[in-house]
Formats: sequence, structure tokens, C-alpha cells
Amino acid sequence: MADNEKFLGEFEQMTLLAILQLGEGAYGASIRQLLHEKIGRDVSLGALYATMERMENKGLVTSTLGESTAQRGGRPKRFFVVTAKGQTALKRARDAMNTLWQHVALLKPVQSI
Repeated sequence: MADNEKFLGEFEQMTLLAILQLGEGAYGASIRQLLHEKIGRDVSLGALYATMERMENKGLVTSTLGESTAQRGGRPKRFFVVTAKGQTALKRARDAMNTLWQHVALLKPVQSI
């Protein structure tokens, strides 16, 4: 595996999956809300945008600016889309985990002595 083909981290996977679920409505606040509603994960918008910027630099997502709105003080929303490279990386991560989970029986909790 080449250095540029490292496996995705857990938060990167969750973020990519959230973007895919949201489709055309994937922007910072909607991604954050989905992560909170679906898996109970509270993340700051700063951490989320830092992750998405890093993934955009890696070519895993692309972003476009929407229309400016008065509700946002004239600022546009930045919408995200998962690229083909991002989908491939997500599938690789899923396949790796599925492979590792094969033939694994979860252990009973260890009792203290």
C-alpha cells in the first residue's frame, strides 16, 4: 500500500458517510446535526471543517459555495460532495474492517481478580 493510500480514520469515515446520506444538502451544520442525531456524536464545527478541509486536500471530497443568504449574514453555505476517490477509500476501509471481523468471537468481559 502506498503512503497516499492510508486507511481512513474513524471520524473521516463517519463524516464521509454523513455527506453521502445528506446528498445535495451536505454542509457543515447539516453534517454536524446528522452525526449528533444518528450516532450521538457531538463535534464542533471547527473540528468538522478542519477534517473536511483535510479530506478536500486529499481529493476525498469537493466543495462548492451556495448562494449568500440574509439568515447567515450574507455568507454562503459550503456544500460538500464525496468524490470517486473518497468512495473508494471508504469502501477500502469497510472491506478491511469486514475482513478483520471475520472469525472473531467477542470475548466475555474479563472478571477482576
